[in-house]
Amino acid sequence: MKRALLLVLLLPLFAIAQDKGMHFEHGQSWKDILAKAKAENKYIFVDCFTTWCGPCKYMSAQIFPQEEVGNFMNARFLNVKVQMDRTDKDNEEVKKWYDDAKMIEEKYGIRAYPTFLVFAPDGHAIDRQVGGADAQGFIARCEESLKPETQYYTQMAVYSNGKKDPAFVKSLAQLAQKKYDMKAAATLSKEYLSQQKDLYTPENLQFINDFTMSSKDQGFAMFLNNADKVNKVLGPGKAEKKVMAIVSQEEIFPQLMKKDQSAPDWNAIDKSITAKYPKLAEEMLLKAKIQYYSYKQDADKAVANIVAYMKKYGHNANSQELNEYAWTIFEKCDDMKCIEQALDWSKRSFKDAEVPAYMDTYANLLFKSGKKADAITWEEKAMNKAGDTEKKNYEETLKKMKSEL
Repeated sequence: MKRALLLVLLLPLFAIAQDKGMHFEHGQSWKDILAKAKAENKYIFVDCFTTWCGPCKYMSAQIFPQEEVGNFMNARFLNVKVQMDRTDKDNEEVKKWYDDAKMIEEKYGIRAYPTFLVFAPDGHAIDRQVGGADAQGFIARCEESLKPETQYYTQMAVYSNGKKDPAFVKSLAQLAQKKYDMKAAATLSKEYLSQQKDLYTPENLQFINDFTMSSKDQGFAMFLNNADKVNKVLGPGKAEKKVMAIVSQEEIFPQLMKKDQSAPDWNAIDKSITAKYPKLAEEMLLKAKIQYYSYKQDADKAVANIVAYMKKYGHNANSQELNEYAWTIFEKCDDMKCIEQALDWSKRSFKDAEVPAYMDTYANLLFKSGKKADAITWEEKAMNKAGDTEKKNYEETLKKMKSEL
């Protein structure tokens, strides 16, 4: 009897807890949602998600249920969840939305998940957002979706109605890229560049760098054939890095991850890449081999290619690469000469910014090289700079180091 009474007393508390987050509409069609939004003069927020999308699950489990998110969204929007994929576990409500989901996907070019669409109370699309965010970031994005000057579809309509001066076209191209409408971004970026007399200004080269995604883009040929001119403005090696990233993605990586799991024909890859990009081929191939053998967990070949790459091209490695290569040496190599080299790479990785994870790598290499007191000092520095989540890991490492003194 007491237990039953307790449950009765707790039910209102459960209801309050469940009432705090975003409220999503159920049992209605898209046509119904449009009619309700118009009648209530509310905007429509549509969460386009899939069942396999990790960030989608994170938003649903961690962000949408938060009270501050619910307070903001429920006051301004009718909130709708639309499942974009189809599975054999779909319930009847999901199945009833199949046609509307397909229409939304095709009409608004949904290519990444989660994509959030925002509609005005009269039903016309005004904005889109792509990707997850924390609670404050999500609310900030939704606030922007209520302002005409930051609404993607509203600004696209301004463009369609004739506003096409260079400054506006440039900002719209950047907005399209931010909103992950890559087809529009490519078209707008070409239009902006066609309006420019000098493509080699700092402003234009940075824009070109941001919009060069493939070998078909205008910037690829510029960066390939005029690297010195580009690097003089953007910085040493910037042109080569852009070209190598695109070539690797388009021409090398597809030959590494074969469906039949067969080993790459490195000689054939070498011959093909060298013929097209003779100055960059060796560096690209070494980096590709590092990635491939690291993925395959072939320690000996991964280490050998890291050492070869760093010997000849180490000056081109960025902080993240320096840390990754140093950590691989820590994990896979017991040769002291190799470890001493990795210590140098590791120390370079946090020369400009003391990133705790990079300092942790350095500390572990010091410990492995026998410099245990120095290792403890650097692990303490890493721990003191780390956030709460990282700090626990570094505390454990520090404890282990001290126990082995």
